[in-house]
Amino acid sequence: MANRVTMSDVARQAGVSLMTVSRVVNNKGEVSSETRQRVKRVIEEMGYRPSGIARSLATRRTGTLGLVVPDVTNPFFADIAKGVEHLAYAEGYNVFLCNTEEDPQRELKILESLRMKEVDGLIVCSSRLEDEELKKGLKQHPAVVLVNRRLQLADESFGVSTIMIDDVAGGMTATRHLLQSGRRAIGFLAGPAASKSGRDRGQGYQKAYKQAHLTLNPDWIRHCAPNVEGGYISGLQLIKEHPELDGLFCYNDLVAVGVLQACAELGRSVPGDIAVVGFDDIPLANLVTPPLTTCRVARYELGRLALIALLDQMRGCSGGCNDVVLEAELVVRASAPFG
Repeated sequence: MANRVTMSDVARQAGVSLMTVSRVVNNKGEVSSETRQRVKRVIEEMGYRPSGIARSLATRRTGTLGLVVPDVTNPFFADIAKGVEHLAYAEGYNVFLCNTEEDPQRELKILESLRMKEVDGLIVCSSRLEDEELKKGLKQHPAVVLVNRRLQLADESFGVSTIMIDDVAGGMTATRHLLQSGRRAIGFLAGPAASKSGRDRGQGYQKAYKQAHLTLNPDWIRHCAPNVEGGYISGLQLIKEHPELDGLFCYNDLVAVGVLQACAELGRSVPGDIAVVGFDDIPLANLVTPPLTTCRVARYELGRLALIALLDQMRGCSGGCNDVVLEAELVVRASAPFG
C-alpha cells in the first residue's frame, strides 16, 4: 500500500511553505492566485486528502451535527431524521443520530457525549427532560434547535431556535371532529407524562369540550407509552373502566393502532361503538383496518426546517434564533368518519 500523501509532500512538490498549503486547503489567508492554482494542481496530481482532524483544528469545525430523538423506531422521528440528514448531507455535514429510549438520564448522557465530540450544532426532538436539566445539557453547545419543545431562558445570550407543531390546535381539531360526529364521551390517551406534545394536545382536547359547553370527565384521560403496546394496554384498561366511552383521541398513530387491537379484543366495533383518532399520519395509519382518522404532521419538513434554523445559527445569520410553528391537518378516514 502506498504511503499516505501529507501536506509536507504537497509543499515540497509545489515549492511553497507548509503554511501556504494550509492556507489553500482551508481557504484562509493571503495567497496569490498563481500560487493557489499551482498548489491545487499539485494536490490533485498527488491525490492529497486533508486530514479531518487537522482541518477541524484549523477551522474549529468538526463537520458533524448531533440529532437526538426519544425513539428511533417511531416513524415520526425517522421521517424527521430523514429531513435533517438529507439536507445535512447536501451541506457537507455528517449526523450523529442518538436514541434516548424515552429515558431522561440517558438523554443527559447523550447531550454530554455530543458536547465532548464537539459537534458543530445540535437538534433535540421532543426532549423528555425538565427545563432545568435540559438547560444544563444544552449550555455548552454552540448552536441548538429544539423540535416540539420550548425552553424558557432568562439568559438571552443562550440562543435556541424552536420548530413546533401547533399541538394545542391539533388537539382541538381532533376532539372537535369527534364531537361534531356525535361522540360525547371521548377519552384521551395522552402519551408520556413528560411529553410537552401530549400536554399541549390535552389542552386542545379540553378546550374543545369547553367550547362545546360539554362536561369532561378527568378520569377519561390516561397517560401511556407512545407505542402500539402502550395504546393496547392503556386503551384496554380505560375502555374496561369506562364502558360509556364512544370516542378516543390518541397521542399518536402508534397508540391508536394499539387501541384498535384493544377494541377488537373487547368486541367493541370501530367506528360503530368507539371512534378512534390518531396523530401524525404515519404510513401505517392508512394500512390498518379500519384506516385511521388522524392529524397529519409534515414530519420531513420539520426535520428540514430544523436543520435550516441550525445552519442559520451556525453561520451567524441575523434572526438565527427563531420560532417556527407548523399546523397539523385533519385527515378523515374510516376509524372516525364525518357524522
